[in-house]
Amino acid sequence: MMVSMKREREAEVDDDDEDDEDIVAAKVGRGRAAEDRRSRHCPYLDTINRSVLDFDFEKLCSISLSHINVYACLICGKYFQGRGLKSHAYTHSVQFTHHVFLNLHTLKFYCLPDNYEIIDSSLEDITYVLKPTFTKQHIGGLDKQGKLYRAYDGTTYLPGIVGLNNIKANDYANVVLQAFSNVPPLRNYFLEEENYMGIRRPPGDIMFLLVQRFGELMRKLWNPRNFKAHVSPHEMLQAVVLCSKKNFQITKQGDAVDFMTWFLNALHGALGGTKKKTSSITKAFQGSMRIFSKKLPHPDCTPEEKEALLVTEEYQEQMSESTFLFLTLDLPTAPLYKDEKEQLIIPQVPLFNILGKFNGSTEKEYKTYKENFLKRFQLTKLPPYLVFCIKRFTKNNFFVEKNPTIVNFPITNVDLREYLTEEAQVTEKNTTYDLVANVVHDGKPTEGAYRIHVLHHGTGKWYEMQDLQVTDILPQMITLSEAYIQIWKRQESDTDTNNHTAV
Repeated sequence: MMVSMKREREAEVDDDDEDDEDIVAAKVGRGRAAEDRRSRHCPYLDTINRSVLDFDFEKLCSISLSHINVYACLICGKYFQGRGLKSHAYTHSVQFTHHVFLNLHTLKFYCLPDNYEIIDSSLEDITYVLKPTFTKQHIGGLDKQGKLYRAYDGTTYLPGIVGLNNIKANDYANVVLQAFSNVPPLRNYFLEEENYMGIRRPPGDIMFLLVQRFGELMRKLWNPRNFKAHVSPHEMLQAVVLCSKKNFQITKQGDAVDFMTWFLNALHGALGGTKKKTSSITKAFQGSMRIFSKKLPHPDCTPEEKEALLVTEEYQEQMSESTFLFLTLDLPTAPLYKDEKEQLIIPQVPLFNILGKFNGSTEKEYKTYKENFLKRFQLTKLPPYLVFCIKRFTKNNFFVEKNPTIVNFPITNVDLREYLTEEAQVTEKNTTYDLVANVVHDGKPTEGAYRIHVLHHGTGKWYEMQDLQVTDILPQMITLSEAYIQIWKRQESDTDTNNHTAV
């Protein structure tokens, strides 16, 4: 009796196992059928027109202007929302017989109106243009080779030496973005999205959008598989307008130094940096200096009053330490007289003359609304990348005046040791710098245009970029321009100078 009951229970267990196997087999069968439906060959892939695809612009539906669930039509390049019945993408596919769509968020391809997913390896180049990715090995080799790549439209280009579209009046921002994209530690940090995606920001903070858009722009500029040899910074600039509360506009000419100052500080803050906590910005650009400041008596004071004030503690020289992300170099006042041919003489000044401001002994008077101060400066720490801003513009209540003085500078081997304090001269091993980027302002103060000279580290050649135009340039020509912003790279060893073009 016990034996027969045991056999019955075993038979029941075997039946249950067979049922489970049938269920699993059925699920696998359905899964395979679904997979077959998903990955079935799409007959419309040959209708894709890669020449009209442009993923640089804001990802919103061209009809509803919504950011949610947006698809790109790969035949005409337009953006539409949704793919269900009555959606804009569905309607477009029926009305114009455009069948292949890409979800701009999930990077999945679909055929409409049949509404099945397309899985095909031939579409990988499209997803890479939409979202380029870089391996550590790829990033490590960027500055070691100068290979030209061919875009889909047939033009050849060097990754990183790529024109930026001037939408209306945003060349002041373009040159700063191009300059920073050619600073290797900053570029390498932003090419890998994983470096900054883990940074926590407070709820409702919009400033991190600046980091995301700058990373996206950096990856597009260095993409070796672009469809075209230029990039539109549209999404980056929209983030700038939003995060700067419209202080910097796409449609209104701005000042490159003002933009750079705001952009560096905004990026530093968005990356979690503070006065004490470093970020990739401060690691690349931050140095430090000593400021010696002495208050001056009011000019209306009598000689006796001045003499009495100068012995008080308030009017004694005070020393303070300060960090900097760039150094402002003052130009001598431009002469007003003309030569014998009645033409204005364009004055010239050596770079080392205007660097004298930081030698620790040159004093300069600074006026505020109420008080006047005499200040002198001396550097205590030099950053890996040193930024100079040459002060060309003076503003008052009525107009902006530009100083056209040409600064004469060597392209390589600028030694700044003499501008360091005695203690810093002992601790700082390398104090010699080579130029890597030079921003130029041409024309009138409020109506002029910007261009930039950039050194391509892989080839050692210099290139000039002005909006979409990219041309190679002799290094001797760079020194003849009205330089406004310069980025200098500290030499890592004595052999570094052999890798750069000297004048």
